Amino acid sequence: MIAAIAWRNLWRNKLRSSVIIAAITIGITGGVVTDGFMTGLVDQRVNSAIANEVSNIQMHNPKFLLNDEIKYLLPDATRIKNEIGNRPMVQGVSLRLECQAMAASANAGAGVIVYGVVPADEQKVSDIYKHLVEGVYLNNKQRIPAVIGRKLAKKLDIGIDDKVIITLSDTSGTIISGAFRVVGIYKTSNDIFDEANIFVRKNDLATLIGFRSNDTHEIAVRLNENRQTTKMMQIFEQKFSKQLKAKKLKIQSWESLEPILKSMITMMNFFSYIFMIIILVALAFAIINTMLMAIMERTREIGMLMALGMNKQKIFILIMLETVFLSVAGAIVGLLISVPIIRYYALNGFDLSSVSNGLNSIGYSSIIYFRVNAGFYFGTIVMVIILAVLSSISPAIKALKLQPTTAIRNNQ
Repeated sequence: MIAAIAWRNLWRNKLRSSVIIAAITIGITGGVVTDGFMTGLVDQRVNSAIANEVSNIQMHNPKFLLNDEIKYLLPDATRIKNEIGNRPMVQGVSLRLECQAMAASANAGAGVIVYGVVPADEQKVSDIYKHLVEGVYLNNKQRIPAVIGRKLAKKLDIGIDDKVIITLSDTSGTIISGAFRVVGIYKTSNDIFDEANIFVRKNDLATLIGFRSNDTHEIAVRLNENRQTTKMMQIFEQKFSKQLKAKKLKIQSWESLEPILKSMITMMNFFSYIFMIIILVALAFAIINTMLMAIMERTREIGMLMALGMNKQKIFILIMLETVFLSVAGAIVGLLISVPIIRYYALNGFDLSSVSNGLNSIGYSSIIYFRVNAGFYFGTIVMVIILAVLSSISPAIKALKLQPTTAIRNNQ
């Protein structure tokens, strides 16, 4: 009964109610679309980091992680690869040699990280081969090949078929150099990564350093789904518990390898809610003002309801329901409008090509695919209801202060 009266009262002044609902709709749509953009931005960076840079899980000799000394190899790397590679959730496993080195051409030099990989295995773990803009990826028919980033190619002023000289220290500290021929140039969304990483065949790098072909510094594991990372970490930690306790093995997820990205996810979620709260607080003033105007216009009506026996509790509930209906109506319309917008940009992406250079310089793609968690939709509705209840307090208190006899004599 009270709910029906509250709904009818809401539309007694259609223009005023429509304006407030439109304002709430615009605010909710803006908040949801902004969350979709920020979540998509973080998703793109995380997916890119996993696909091109760190994979889902990495394994190392703990001593190697301390100072990157190449003498600290990973024991039983081939056996570990065989044990984890046949699991259904694992997309691929790559054994890598990893060395800090100096890359030089006839024109310039730069500090880099050189990865020695098995091309067939690496293609199951890293998407670098998909980002080639010139040349081809590593294969077993080439002679001492190397694949470098376009940013590094520009810095060294070299191109396809040019030689790049790799200089590094072997296990004894002796400086050694080797010439590799550039067969491919890649371009990811992260210029910093492109400038600092070179990929060569594992056998070629092992020969240069004096290692055996099966020596390994790093095992990179790529999973079919990123959300499976935590589960697989638990499985690996249990399976290799003896090596972990003996400090012969260190297992890290992408969250440990890229803690900034993990923090960014939490921060973006936090800011999305903060942004929505700011929007709702701003709308609260308009809602309160609208309800106060409605109370002033219906002073006599409220007085008559009190005189007829409606208690203050029911008057309070009536005002609160009117405010809730007004707010929730705007929120629902806003969410219904935002869903197709999010879906469109989730499929087609939001193009920021005009600022792609700036985005690439900090590791972000110029195409952002929107995504909104279902929990954010639910959280938005909850926040709107809370906002409506809080906004109804001031108008309800004003209505409760009315004296029935005085209110009835009011000509308004």
